[in-house]
Amino acid sequence: MSAVAASKATGTAAATTVGTSKGDRTRRRLLDIAIHRFARDGYRRASVSDVAREADLTPAAVYAYFANKEALFKAAVDQDADELITEARAGIDESSVRASVPAVLATLVERIDLHPLAQRVLSGREPEVIDRLLELPSLLAFTREIEASIADAQRDGEVRSDIDPASIAVGLESIVLMLLMGTLQIREPVESRRVEGALAVLDAALRPPP
Repeated sequence: MSAVAASKATGTAAATTVGTSKGDRTRRRLLDIAIHRFARDGYRRASVSDVAREADLTPAAVYAYFANKEALFKAAVDQDADELITEARAGIDESSVRASVPAVLATLVERIDLHPLAQRVLSGREPEVIDRLLELPSLLAFTREIEASIADAQRDGEVRSDIDPASIAVGLESIVLMLLMGTLQIREPVESRRVEGALAVLDAALRPPP
């Protein structure tokens, strides 16, 4: 089983066992509300009290799950980003890392509008917390997944053997983030030639010599 397949299988198994208790359901509801509130009102204007009120809980009950407003915000961003990344994973072709990159990028660009908090952060509307985006567990896990896929492809001869999978995975992560941020911050679709150019550079870096 490839690293990507194993990761998906693990995630599926975890989904069936996690999130079924009352506490898990409450935490997830708080995150859903927080995603909506922070996306609409921003980090400064949204409050823990607002989230608690909408969930029919006291602020103290919210603090039982999240240490403070910053922790709630970071968890909400991670949840929204994780759902977007999960959707992008559906485009991964386990038989070809190089063929998967365009599909993943297309899915991220196409579905970012459905994830309002991730969109808000990437669009630069939360400049004080943009640095947290690079530390999100969901993003780090996805980068490690890409790294493992590149290593698998090296063993199969699809990707050149003289490159470092970890460095290339971080490079791909950076390219994707920059393209998403550019799309959102200039509020215009990234020119297809720029996307194609970025993909061509990556493919050239991965392609084994003839």
